[in-house]
Amino acid sequence: MKPVRALTWSDGGGREAALVQRCASRDEDACAELVSEHQRMVYQLSLNLLGDHNEALDVSQEVFLRVFRTIHSFRGQSALRTWIFRIVINQARNRQRWWRRRHRAQQVSLDEHIRDHGDLPERTNGDSPDRLLGQKQLADRIRVALDGLPFDQKTALVLREIDGLSYEEIGFSLGIAVGTVKSRLARAREALRAELRDA
Repeated sequence: MKPVRALTWSDGGGREAALVQRCASRDEDACAELVSEHQRMVYQLSLNLLGDHNEALDVSQEVFLRVFRTIHSFRGQSALRTWIFRIVINQARNRQRWWRRRHRAQQVSLDEHIRDHGDLPERTNGDSPDRLLGQKQLADRIRVALDGLPFDQKTALVLREIDGLSYEEIGFSLGIAVGTVKSRLARAREALRAELRDA
């Protein structure tokens, strides 16, 4: 089997390559454009991995600082989005290690949750309060079960099921082989099913 050649900028999309080159040369408009295009994705992935609004905001800032410090080394071996995912994951992992070293409590009171995320949304599509409560309780059970997974399994599952990345993109983002991605996903799904069965 012939080895697959790494992609270079000459192979890739012109607009993304031009944006990266402009950012690397410290073009402020280009940097603002990159942030505008990717900030929602960065925040959402940070929130899904860390489960805390303020931590997700802090990590998002750290991610973009890291992006602009290292963008000159980006050569288009993946999509820019996938490269940024990799930085988000590393920053979130570092933040989680920092939490563990300080024995941060993982529990959040209902009052804090409502303050940070709001109460049950008002619906106009005829859903009954009991149905809405059931949906919220299921979502909370899934969140708790997801938070109980090892970070690497949780990350693979979030990238696949929430962000819709391919196995190859997940492998690049995590720095692992596609086979390892599949086995992590299988273990994560089985652990999640077992936790939800027992809850």
